[in-house]
Amino acid sequence: MANKSIINYSSFILLLCFSFYSHGVVLKWAGCGITKKAFMAELATAYERKTGIKIELEGGGATKGIRQVITSITDIGGSCRFRVSEDNASRSKIVFNPVAWDALVVVVHKSNPLESISIEQLRGVYTGKITNWTSLGGADQPLELFIRKGKISGVGHTIRKLLFDDVEMQFSGSEVFPSSGPLEKAVIKNPNAIAVTGISSARKRDFKILNLEGKEPNFENIKKGRYLLYRPLYIVSNRVSENYREVKKFLTFAHSREGRDIMRRNGVVPYLEAVWLTSNLQKQWGESRKIRD
Repeated sequence: MANKSIINYSSFILLLCFSFYSHGVVLKWAGCGITKKAFMAELATAYERKTGIKIELEGGGATKGIRQVITSITDIGGSCRFRVSEDNASRSKIVFNPVAWDALVVVVHKSNPLESISIEQLRGVYTGKITNWTSLGGADQPLELFIRKGKISGVGHTIRKLLFDDVEMQFSGSEVFPSSGPLEKAVIKNPNAIAVTGISSARKRDFKILNLEGKEPNFENIKKGRYLLYRPLYIVSNRVSENYREVKKFLTFAHSREGRDIMRRNGVVPYLEAVWLTSNLQKQWGESRKIRD
């Protein structure tokens, strides 16, 4: 009887220690600002409420997120591109886990009369062939293209790949921004501005989102592949991180019914509900390559 009491008491202590440990864990996330706005903030809050594990969020872009996961500064990276520029040893440590689909949208000042833009017109804007709004049916005003700094940002990399199938493509921008947040805020203030950003964050800004080829970037059009500019959003993890097991639990939560509901509420398509979109991306790259050649 005494032995049984000791066993029960020991089990209780182990359970208490495990509970304390789990609730004391703090995971750090850094990465793509669009991903942060898209679902991470709400997903992290829901996960903490469910498990007691807090996730601290920091933006800074996909490159920052990937590099900080590689160096174990953070536990989780948020990326809107599948690419690393580090050495092979660093690459082998990290895993890109696709969790959602996000559309890239063309945004302009809310006073702009334009409602839709074509893929060909968008290519003309980025190559510098279109420099005045009259070419798009607007007023006789200079067109100012706002772009992200560098060529490996999530948005910049995706545009280069989908529109030109050339990740080294040089864009003809009027102004360059370090991240999507400042770029989006600048479009709100400038009547002549045009830019591309993620739909998830764009929905929360006070500017106009244009249709592309006459198609609205809504949930159903993205999910069914009718809207042409889209890309996966990733949770990046490090296999040798001390918190890797906890990160995998969070990833499971992101793919759960509750996690997917959070994404849908934010207008993001859960990756598992439209896996087939990957093959569509391959077709788009092929079409872009033909146009470039």
